[in-house]
Amino acid sequence: MPNNKKAVVLLSGGLDSAVTLYFAKKQGYECYCLIFDYGQRHNKEISAAKKIARISGSNFEIVKISLPWKGSSLLDKDLKIPQVTRSPGHQVTGQIPNTYVPARNIIFLSFALSFAEAISARAIFIGAHSEDYSGYPDCRPEFYRAFSKAAKTGTKTGVEGSPIKIVAPLISKNKAQIIKAGTNLGVPFEFTWSCYNGGRAPCGGCDSCYYRAKGFKNLGIEDPLLRNFKR
Repeated sequence: MPNNKKAVVLLSGGLDSAVTLYFAKKQGYECYCLIFDYGQRHNKEISAAKKIARISGSNFEIVKISLPWKGSSLLDKDLKIPQVTRSPGHQVTGQIPNTYVPARNIIFLSFALSFAEAISARAIFIGAHSEDYSGYPDCRPEFYRAFSKAAKTGTKTGVEGSPIKIVAPLISKNKAQIIKAGTNLGVPFEFTWSCYNGGRAPCGGCDSCYYRAKGFKNLGIEDPLLRNFKR
């Protein structure tokens, strides 16, 4: 009997989006992953996303878009990706780092909303979270509440009384809690890629590497991805 409970999942290849995919599947959704090739610094995360989608048995689409105006160190190689200061009690400042891609989640969610309506999906899942993160404005609960309202008022499904849900199941979790949840769900963390740089191994110094390492350390477990790079 076909499963009519469909969901679109934004899958970047990173740890958070992989946990979100497995969470959606645990909820009984037939998942359709959207993987964006938007001119980012490297394609390692795209390769990771495709692998995770295949391992999980999920459908996926690669969406290639262009953001020629750049405005982010993830798009402009002339801008340096900031490195975390490894001092005790390091805290994220209120300043939004240059790794922020202007309106990225608005763009991605708009594509996802169109896709969801076209395939009669009931929900869109995104792996954003606000704690222990880089201060991106499009990773806050109030943004998702606002986007949900826009989705309800600006789509056929919404005005007909069957709005597509925007689900951010990790929004209030820190990295350790996300990793713990993913471990319980059987997420293949060894195939995820979080580093903002596209080197052979994770750089270990960018925000994304810092919080990933901190999450595994707080749980007292080894990051399975790093086993591949040990001599």
